[in-house]
Amino acid sequence: MSHKIIILENIRSLHNVGSILRTADGAGFDKVILGGYTGCPPDRRIEKVSLGAENFLDWEKQEDLEAYLKTIKKEGYKILGLEQTSLSQDLFSYETQDEKIGLVVGNEVDGITPEILQMCDTCLEIPMHGEKGSLNVSIATGIAMYKLA
Repeated sequence: MSHKIIILENIRSLHNVGSILRTADGAGFDKVILGGYTGCPPDRRIEKVSLGAENFLDWEKQEDLEAYLKTIKKEGYKILGLEQTSLSQDLFSYETQDEKIGLVVGNEVDGITPEILQMCDTCLEIPMHGEKGSLNVSIATGIAMYKLA
């Protein structure tokens, strides 16, 4: 059974999907959920960046993320949203206790939808020190996966 799952909600860029698949494997995540309209393998644009990670990393397509999150919550997963909100905790201060984690990341422009954000037990954010207020979704996801792994 997977204990660390990355859940992608409506990721537009197939290059970002490929990068996250490859990084999930490297960080030791067990499964990737491709939610909403997030693209799926096989696709050469994903494969160009993933370098085949989709062939040995467990992944699945989930159209209904709300139902999926309800299911894994019942299995004891803590749902973490990687999102900047007024209640977000600093990712680097967050302590895990060998818990089952479902890390949700949202669309490149709009982030996690309000419906899915409400289902998150905790939101985490990466502190930003420069002029830009955010990172590319695949970069931010990689930082979070390595911190949580």
